[in-house]
Amino acid sequence: MLRRPKILAALAAVALPAALVGVSLGGPPAAAAPPDAASAFSQAAAKYGVPESVLLAVSYAESRWDDHAGTPSTTGGYGPMHLTSLGDSEVEDLSGKQKVATAESLQTLQKASELTGLEQSALRTDVTANISGGAAVLASYQKSLGLPVGANTSPAEWYGAVASYAEAPDKVGAGGFADDVYSIMAKGAARTTNTGQQIVMPALAVTPDKSQISKLSLPAGVQPSTSDVECPPSLGCEWLPAPYSEFGDGDYGNHDLADRPKTGKIDYIIIHDTEGTWQGVLNLVQDPTYVSWQYTMRSSDGHVWQHVKAKDVAWHAGNWYVNMHSIGIEHEGFAAQGATWYSESLYRNSAKLVTYLAAKNNIPLDRAHILGHDQVPGTVPSTVRGMHWDPGPYWDWEHYMDLMGAPIWGKSVFPVRTGSIVTIKPGFAGNVQVINSCDTPGTPCKPQGTNFIYLRQAPDDNAPLVKDLGLHPDGSNGTTEVSDMGSRAAAGSQYVVAERQGDWVAVWYLGAKGWFKSPASAPDAFAKPGLVVKPKAGLTSVPVYGRAYPEQSAYPAGIPYQTVTPLQYSIGAGQAYPVSDLNIETDYYRAVTFAGEPPADHVQVLGTDKYYQIWFGHRMAYVRAADVDVRPAV
Repeated sequence: MLRRPKILAALAAVALPAALVGVSLGGPPAAAAPPDAASAFSQAAAKYGVPESVLLAVSYAESRWDDHAGTPSTTGGYGPMHLTSLGDSEVEDLSGKQKVATAESLQTLQKASELTGLEQSALRTDVTANISGGAAVLASYQKSLGLPVGANTSPAEWYGAVASYAEAPDKVGAGGFADDVYSIMAKGAARTTNTGQQIVMPALAVTPDKSQISKLSLPAGVQPSTSDVECPPSLGCEWLPAPYSEFGDGDYGNHDLADRPKTGKIDYIIIHDTEGTWQGVLNLVQDPTYVSWQYTMRSSDGHVWQHVKAKDVAWHAGNWYVNMHSIGIEHEGFAAQGATWYSESLYRNSAKLVTYLAAKNNIPLDRAHILGHDQVPGTVPSTVRGMHWDPGPYWDWEHYMDLMGAPIWGKSVFPVRTGSIVTIKPGFAGNVQVINSCDTPGTPCKPQGTNFIYLRQAPDDNAPLVKDLGLHPDGSNGTTEVSDMGSRAAAGSQYVVAERQGDWVAVWYLGAKGWFKSPASAPDAFAKPGLVVKPKAGLTSVPVYGRAYPEQSAYPAGIPYQTVTPLQYSIGAGQAYPVSDLNIETDYYRAVTFAGEPPADHVQVLGTDKYYQIWFGHRMAYVRAADVDVRPAV
């Protein structure tokens, strides 16, 4: 059974053009050396009387020290200190009860200009100026709270100023940001920024004075004790229910009542982006004729709304089997724009929510169970090409999994050789792949960090990209179009090595070999132990499936058999693919009628024909246990 697919115009309108072969996929031309950002933090801290650890941690929480090439975020924030400029606008939620932030609070760029005497144009684009501006604003907040200023003051005394810097609409949001900053400070951080700057912040354990939050002139915000949400208390989530209601002709929306895990265990959390702004998206989820998902997250500050309880089945994945076993989270943003919308607040709050949901529902914190919508398989051959590709190539999976305390494997412990399982980990900020058609068809996208590597048909930089018969049924080669994932191996995905030639590695991918360069000096793939599936002896090929539905004999009278249809791909003799889950539930949740409570005819049909989940191409897939042998990788 396939519920109405999510239709968001910006994605649905994208078509996959003819193949582009022989395209150089290197990064952009080298730019002039940027200013020394590490020194800029030190100098600004001393000049404006802010502890350097506080300044570094605030900047890391806002931007991870990146400057985003002078382009603004969704709240008009610029540079590593995220100085904001939103004009005189105010942004409100659907009921008008809660502002994202006041016009005054979203004017820190102007405030920084007044405090430093620097032009706003410089504060937007010059890293040194931007850091100075952020330090000046932090110091002004500290003074306004009647607290001491000075580079040698204790970081513990800056909690109120840090909370103010969040520009949050309430004390829950402000305190959550400040808690993040002090958590970053306690762990320390070190990274190379998008401009190639190496910055190190030593760990510094501090017990901040959280009572300072009372000094902020902000409303209290949503309190966990009065909220009907399944959410970490620190996120201040709101309950905005999706409608379960009839709308004529025997139809209803926009989700199904269930009693999970009794009616099907929850195996996955699906990461979506909205392809629209949050107000419009919240309108859609309240429309019974539309589809649904469990949570929506706002880009500007990571604020969370819950719409459907985890026990019920939302219609979000475009694959009923995955809907039955997943929780869907929509993140405000556009896949083709990436970092403009995928803010640090969004990543951090989403990671908190996913960590909480995974623990509550016994979901493994790994890339086989924390899935992008772009990893959800088509149900049958005809649906493969229409599956969605969000959150897209610009979602930073490596950082996201790090925030959950579940980093993607990247250790050189085992040799990468034929038969090994390898995990893809190409880095993000420095991994700038060529992509086309983000804004204008056929034109290169603005360079930014990407989460994948391209796979080629031969060990040659000029070889064509691998084929995906689901996306290109005419047999044409893969392309560099932003929506074409058919030749990509994303961060955290796993494959079995088919061959190695010098710096080049071939892996089994969609039934064929896909080649990528992974030199020992700068590897993109790391070997790890694990299990693989191989066709049983005597079989020349094995089908793969987009869902694990029961065999026909499992269906009781009155419930139509859901045909088990293989996809257009297969696993050939001699090929191997990593096992991502051996404990797949073979089932079908029959839910096609409306009732005020879960009706008796909402039934979980359980089968005995066992399936395994495997890493197959860019998307996941399922194979019948009867068709394959499971073996340890070499």
